[in-house]
Amino acid sequence: MPRKDFDPATIEADGRPASKARLFDPAQEAPWRGSLEGIALGGPTTVLTYGTDEIGVGPRLHVHPYDETFIIIEGHARFFVGDTTLDASAGEVVLGPAGVPHKFQNLGPGRLQTIDIHHSPRWIQTDLE
Repeated sequence: MPRKDFDPATIEADGRPASKARLFDPAQEAPWRGSLEGIALGGPTTVLTYGTDEIGVGPRLHVHPYDETFIIIEGHARFFVGDTTLDASAGEVVLGPAGVPHKFQNLGPGRLQTIDIHHSPRWIQTDLE
């Protein structure tokens, strides 16, 4: 079904040009890892990709002053978000709310690959572990 959520005549373009930049090298055989701050594209979000083949491995406990959205592209992960533990697998999305410490780890078997969207034009983080 076609969508018509707003009248395009009510929005004026802000003048920014379309832009692009590389987040990761798709030819790399190892799990993808990379980051691209939104300011590089003139946009409001920062995008990271995280991957590991090691079971039990993932980013250390940390916190951001903005929301972070995790998209599981491949594999299975266990997320620790504040007092909540969530298991997620390929095709699922997890939200880490602003100000809530979080981390995740590869549950296996095999590779974990995520795309992580930071709701900020800059990557701002404080590690807690």
